Amino acid sequence: MTHNESSPRVFRIRSLRIFLLGAILTGIFLGLSAPARDASPGKADSRTKPGIDVLEDEGFASLRGKRVGVVTNQTGVDSRGRRTIDELAHADGVKLVAIFSPEHGIAGNADASVVANATDAATGLPIYSLYGETRRPTDAMLEGIDTLVFDIQDVGVRFYTYVTTMGYCMETAAKHNISFLVLDRPNPLGGEIIEGPMLDADKLSFVGYFPMPVRYAMTLGELARMFNAENKIGADLHVVEMRNWHRRDMYWMTGLQWIPPSPNLPTVANLVPYPGIEILQAGGVSVGRGTDSAFLEFGAPWIFQHDLLERLKRRSIARVHFSAQSFTPQTGPYAGQECHGVKLEITDRDDFESILMGLEIAETLRRPYSKQFQIAKMIELLGSQSTVKRLELDDNPKDIEAGWAAELKNFRAMRAKYLIYR
Repeated sequence: MTHNESSPRVFRIRSLRIFLLGAILTGIFLGLSAPARDASPGKADSRTKPGIDVLEDEGFASLRGKRVGVVTNQTGVDSRGRRTIDELAHADGVKLVAIFSPEHGIAGNADASVVANATDAATGLPIYSLYGETRRPTDAMLEGIDTLVFDIQDVGVRFYTYVTTMGYCMETAAKHNISFLVLDRPNPLGGEIIEGPMLDADKLSFVGYFPMPVRYAMTLGELARMFNAENKIGADLHVVEMRNWHRRDMYWMTGLQWIPPSPNLPTVANLVPYPGIEILQAGGVSVGRGTDSAFLEFGAPWIFQHDLLERLKRRSIARVHFSAQSFTPQTGPYAGQECHGVKLEITDRDDFESILMGLEIAETLRRPYSKQFQIAKMIELLGSQSTVKRLELDDNPKDIEAGWAAELKNFRAMRAKYLIYR
């Protein structure tokens, strides 16, 4: 029996074809226009496998017979969401003795100048704060420990203090003849783009452990190798390397879930402009701390936002769109006060140069708000006196950036000796 084109069956087939064609075209459009997600699932065998997963795969062989202290926080989990603390506590042949936490505490939600010691509910072990009365493990804290394990997600920015905590712990471990094991994790800003001025040698501090650029494009395992050799720490250092991570990979390419490393970085979107926006805060503006849009906005009660917006648009800063925004920060400068300023929308986060944007914004604020916005104080995080001086002299930010070339070339050459991944 045949069916003519007006039959219900033919109509249904035609409708199905039209639906499928529409779905395909819609999928292609979304694939081209939609922004990448923070952690695209990908195929299971292509996902990045962090150091803790590799250690598990190896049956904790490198820690057998060891008495371990672990430096970690809420980011220290395997790809199935299990805490490194619990995995070490239950590993055969491993004795977990103590836990150490960095700035923001073991849960990563403390936004205070001092974090107290605590006790881990699941294991009953002491949690020693390295952001409290001391920022280095003491003799008493290290009693009975022969290996320190470091498992924290870094953000790839020089002034983020987890880097310094690792350096301090390596120094202390070396002095006590304690082995130091880094469970490596991705640099969420990738391993290729290097940005910002070198830290002046006389500006070393808790927000500047080592003379390097603001954005250094290295993993913590690679940094540990560099610190150990260049600072002549002499630690018995071991790095459990990741699998399936390449230098070109930003965090949203790894397939791993983003766990906020601190209260004001709830998503990868907040992190992308962070290096260039955070340097502005010391100059006297709010960067949206305590809001969901931290580092995606900046402002102050004294800013005329529409005038600022027009000035920024005339600068034609690449890969970012600005719009007027008013907000009330909950912490930081002008907490609880309405601030007028600008909202950022990053249009190409893979190649975005946040430091150059930060310099352009600083220069835009300097002229009309010279009494309120104090560029000299940006030295706190920029860490380069020559860069600050050039901003004060009204030099073009692109020329300032070009002036870093020789130092960054030298850094790249030194850094190359310690890279693990290609």
